[in-house]
Amino acid sequence: MKIGEAKPIYYENRRELVDQIRTLYDRKTEAEKKYRLTGDSAFSEEAATLELSLDATNKAFEDNQKVLDSLVEQEVSIMNMEASKQQGEAMEKEVENLGKIMTVFRRLAKGDIVPATDEKKLMEYDDKMYQMAKNMQMMAMRLEKERKRHKSMWEDEEKAENPDPEELANNSEFAGDLPDIEIPSVPDGAGAEGAGSGGELPA
Repeated sequence: MKIGEAKPIYYENRRELVDQIRTLYDRKTEAEKKYRLTGDSAFSEEAATLELSLDATNKAFEDNQKVLDSLVEQEVSIMNMEASKQQGEAMEKEVENLGKIMTVFRRLAKGDIVPATDEKKLMEYDDKMYQMAKNMQMMAMRLEKERKRHKSMWEDEEKAENPDPEELANNSEFAGDLPDIEIPSVPDGAGAEGAGSGGELPA
C-alpha cells in the first residue's frame, strides 16, 4: 500500500482510540467514585472491567502509533533523499551551465558567430563579460579572420521537471508490514462512543 493511502487510515484509528480512551477513563473514574460513595461491589467490578478495556485500548493506541511513526519516518526519508538528489542535480547543472557560458564567451571572443539565444544567456549571466566578448568579437572581425558559425550550446538540453518530493513519498509503496489495528469494544454500560472494529486496510 502507498504511504499516502495508509496514513489517513492510521490517523483515523488514532482519533478513534483517543476518543475511546477518554470515554473509558471517564467511565472508570465515575464507577470508582460511585463505589467509594455506596460501597456497592457492582461499581467496583465495573471499574475493574473498564480498567482492562482501558489497558487494551492503550495497547492498541501504542501499536497504531508505531505504524504511524514508521509511515512518517519512511515518508520523510524519501522526501529528503529526493530533495538531496535534486539539489545535487541542480549543482551539476549549474557547473555544466557555467562551462557552456565560458565556451560561448571564448567563441565570441575569437570572432565566431553564436546563436542569439547563447548570446542572451551570456548577457544574463554577466553583462560585463558579454560586453567584453562582443568587443573582442568586433576586433577579430576587423582582422578578417575566418568566422566559424556554431550551434547553440543549449540545443539538446532536456526540459525534464523534477517530481515534488512530498508527492513522490506519498505515492511510494510502504516497505514494511501494515497490520490491521483492532479497536477494542467498549463494555456494556461504558457508552458506545469509540466502539468499532478499527480502520481496516483495503485488500
